[in-house]
Amino acid sequence: MDTIIPNPISQKIDELWTEEIVFLQEISRFPSVSGKEKALQAYIADYLISELNMDVDRFTPDIKEIANHPGFSPPEWGYEESDVVIAKQAGPTTPIGKSLIFQGHVDVVSPEPTSLWSSDPWVPIFRDGKMYGRGVADMKAGITAMIFAYKAIISAGYKPGADFMIQSVVDEERTGNGALATLNKGYTADGALIPEPFGLKAAKAQVGSLWFRINIDTALKDKNINQVVNAVERSQLIISALQEYEKLMNERPKHDAFKDMPHPVDINIGRFHAGDFPSNVPVKAVMEGRVGLYPGQSINAVKKELREWVLEAADEDPWLSKQPPEITFFGFHAEGVEMDDQSPFFKTLDDAHETVLQQPAERNVLSSTTDARFFNLYYDTPATCYGPEGGNFHEIDEWVDLDSVKQVTKVYAEFLSQWCGLIPRHS
Repeated sequence: MDTIIPNPISQKIDELWTEEIVFLQEISRFPSVSGKEKALQAYIADYLISELNMDVDRFTPDIKEIANHPGFSPPEWGYEESDVVIAKQAGPTTPIGKSLIFQGHVDVVSPEPTSLWSSDPWVPIFRDGKMYGRGVADMKAGITAMIFAYKAIISAGYKPGADFMIQSVVDEERTGNGALATLNKGYTADGALIPEPFGLKAAKAQVGSLWFRINIDTALKDKNINQVVNAVERSQLIISALQEYEKLMNERPKHDAFKDMPHPVDINIGRFHAGDFPSNVPVKAVMEGRVGLYPGQSINAVKKELREWVLEAADEDPWLSKQPPEITFFGFHAEGVEMDDQSPFFKTLDDAHETVLQQPAERNVLSSTTDARFFNLYYDTPATCYGPEGGNFHEIDEWVDLDSVKQVTKVYAEFLSQWCGLIPRHS
């Protein structure tokens, strides 16, 4: 296959490689856990202005503006420390290609327990061709690749032949409201690429995600009954019920995109709290978790079924039947989505992949959710995830393979050059 990307751009990526790794290392030092992204966003905004001469807008997501959007997820937190950064490069008056968004999220999950890491999660280190640290794979390596793909293009004397944006968004790990607020403000394009670290394979489908909270209270309101029941012990009944519900979901007929995946939809209990003293019997317990759902599956239907499943289990218990658990939902209310992987957008990405790697393009289906859903479901915009190879996302000793970061940078540059077209920078 003949390459579309001018050779000078590929050479520039090689020349800028050390600088690219230093940039990745620098942004990975920011402890940008969800809700505390502002300092890193200021750094990225300054870089896009000073180094790439892009037109940058920064704003704080306004919940009131998106609360009625079908893709909205209800947060229990504010966005005072969560700026979104939009960097724009206008194309020519008469574009020669299609407009494009590179979008990545800067928020990361907690590294706790940090004592189990091989090194400080906020001081990225190199070992055996990999970089280790919280967020290096998910997804600061991808953000770095998309920035340096564009930097290589302009350094080689070219610019996109259509409108181009780099979007650095927030709160992807809890709601996706940062990406939704961005699109709701009108920052859209003809296609979008998100650099999630799934091993240089384009995602063709992903599950949805719904967060739930279950409150268990075993303190009977009838003061005439002098009996204490352990809420932790009663919680085991609820956990068992959730495990049975998860088993049922995966025994049902699968969505076509997930038919080869043995266990595509999970229930994860991520938080549990009960009691305050070893010699006291806890009478209150709270568990929080996440349930997956297929593309096309109704969030409200899953809410209803999960609630009924838990309450039916509680009703079989002589104590919980008197005071049923309270089930509520917060955070992620994300629908699943299937992409059209035969579209011109995917075919252009396939061409870019095959040009750079000299290997056939592959597909991936995700048992997790990403911001790609907003583009495909609500804005009629083709979008997918394609990023470097990494591991231990949301776990101890997260890592990213550095060779794959360079490969992805070249694929992004190739993809941009084909999708937008390229013109001389000073034309």
